[in-house]
Amino acid sequence: MKLGLFSTCVADTMFPDAVRATASVLERLGHEVVVPREQTCCGQMHLNAGYRRDAQPLADRFVATFAGFEAVVCPSSSCVGTIRELYPQLLGIDNQITERVFELSEFLVDQLGVEDLGAAYPHRVTYHPTCHSLRVTKVGDAPLRLLRNVRGLELVELPDATECCGFGGTFSLKNAATSSAILADKCQSIESTGAEVCTALDGSCLLQIGGGLSRGGDRARAVHIAEILASR
Repeated sequence: MKLGLFSTCVADTMFPDAVRATASVLERLGHEVVVPREQTCCGQMHLNAGYRRDAQPLADRFVATFAGFEAVVCPSSSCVGTIRELYPQLLGIDNQITERVFELSEFLVDQLGVEDLGAAYPHRVTYHPTCHSLRVTKVGDAPLRLLRNVRGLELVELPDATECCGFGGTFSLKNAATSSAILADKCQSIESTGAEVCTALDGSCLLQIGGGLSRGGDRARAVHIAEILASR
C-alpha cells in the first residue's frame, strides 16, 4: 500500500524521532511510505481559535498534497481529528482523503489488523490517553493492544488516566495557571505508578507532560508510542 505520512508541525519540530519511527513501523510491514515535502500545518490552531479563513488554504493544501495516496497515517490524534472532523464541519470540505486519514495505532489495529510488531522495550511504561484520541478520533484500546505485545514492556495503569494533561493547544497559553494546575495533577499520577516512561499518541501532550516531569525532577520521561513500537 502506498501511504502518505503526515508528520505534523509539533512532531516535525519537537519529535522528529516519532516521525521516523512511524515510517519505520509501516515500512517493516511492507508498505511504501512517502513524506511529501509540500505538506504544511493542518490548520488546527487556526480552527480552534476561530480563524476559519486562515485555516482554509492550509486545509486545501493538505487535500491537494495527500490526494494521491491510498491512506494517510499520522503520529497525532489531534491533527487527525482536525482533518476528519473539522474539515467537513467547519470548512465544508467533502473529499475522500479526509476519510482516509488515520492515527498510527488505529491504522495498525483497525485497518491492518496488526497488534504485534515484534517490538522490544524493556521498561516500565504507563499510557496517557489524550483528549482527542478519546473523544474525537476515538481510537479505543488500539494503543494498549499494541503496547501489551511489546516484549519486555511492563504496562502499568495510570490513575485518573482520562483526565486532561492541561495542554489544549492555545489553552495552555491563554490559561497558563489553570493549565499548570491540571498538569501538576497529571504528573503526580504518573509519578505514583513508578513508571520510567509515559507514552501517548500526541506530541503536543507529551511536550506538556515531558516539561512538567522534567521541571518536577521526576524520573519518568515522555516518549511517543511510535518510538516504542519501532524499538527492537
